[in-house]
Amino acid sequence: MDLLSDVLRQAGLQRRLLDLRALPEHGALRFPCDRSIGFHVALGTPLFVHGPDLDGPLPLEAGDLVLMARGCEHVVATSSKRPRGPIPAADATSDGPSPASAVGLVSGAYQLWNAPLHPLFAELPRWSVVRAADLGRLSPLALTVELLRDEVQRRELGSGDLVSSLMDVTFTYLLRVIVERAGAAATSWSSALRDRAVRSALELLHGDVGFGWTLDELARRVGVSRSVLAARFRAAVGDTPLNHLRTLRMQSAMRLLAETDERLDAVATTVGYQDAFGFSKVFKKVVGTSPREFRRQQAEDRASPWRFRPLAHGR
Repeated sequence: MDLLSDVLRQAGLQRRLLDLRALPEHGALRFPCDRSIGFHVALGTPLFVHGPDLDGPLPLEAGDLVLMARGCEHVVATSSKRPRGPIPAADATSDGPSPASAVGLVSGAYQLWNAPLHPLFAELPRWSVVRAADLGRLSPLALTVELLRDEVQRRELGSGDLVSSLMDVTFTYLLRVIVERAGAAATSWSSALRDRAVRSALELLHGDVGFGWTLDELARRVGVSRSVLAARFRAAVGDTPLNHLRTLRMQSAMRLLAETDERLDAVATTVGYQDAFGFSKVFKKVVGTSPREFRRQQAEDRASPWRFRPLAHGR
C-alpha cells in the first residue's frame, strides 16, 4: 500500500491556499499558521522568511521551496529585515491578475488539528528548504513548480482548480524529498521504510487498524521471528509495533469522532476495540480527554476562525 498517502488521509488534513499570486514589492505578509504544516514556493526573487527557531532571515530564490512542519506565526517579506508595525495576514485570495509590480509567491497550509501526530510529522525538521539549484531541471518537483508558476501567472480558464491540484502535488513531492533526507537518520519512520520486514509490518498496520493485531501475527505475516521483528521495528521506528498501532487507532478514532456522527461503540469497533468502555479508557489516556468530550470540543472548534473548512470542489 502507499504509506505516505495513508498517513495524509488518516491525519484528516484540511488544505487552505494562501496568497495564491503575489507579494507586493517592499511588502510583507503574516502567516498565522498555528497547528498546520505550511509551505511556500518562491516564484520570484528575492524573498525572506522571518520566523521562530530560525537563526536569521531565510532567503528564497526563484523556484525554492520551504516547509514549516510546526505550526507557528511567521512572516514572508521582500526585505531581509523583518518589517515593523502591523503586517497584513495572508488569506485565500480572490480571482484576478497579479499586479505587474509583484514578487511571486504561492503558499499553502495543511492543517493538523489534533494530537497525537503520526511519527512522520513529529520527526520532520521544524523548517526544511529545498533549493531549486539542488533539484534536477527535469525532476518531478521542479517540473511541478514550473507548471504552478505558469498557472498562477496566466490565470486562464480552469486555473483555480489547476492551482489547487498542483499545490497538492507540490506538497506531496516536497514531503517525499524531505522524507528521503530524513531517512538517513538511524531512528526515524522514514528510515524504517528501507527495512523490508518493518515496512511490511507498517503496511499491514496501516492497512487495517481495526484488526486484532498481535506481535506473533505480524511476525508470521512478515516472515520473520517475533523477536527479530520487535527488535528491528523498535530500532527503526523508535517504538513497539503495538504502541505504533495504538497511535494509528487514535488518529482514526479522532477523525471519525470529528467528521462523523457514528455512535461511540461503532467508532470503537471500527478502530479495533471490543467495547466503548475499553476504547474510551485508552482514548483518554492517549489524547487527554474522553471521546465524548473530544467530540463536543470539536463541534465548538469548528467555529474557530483558524479552523480550516473544506473548500469548494475539494479546494
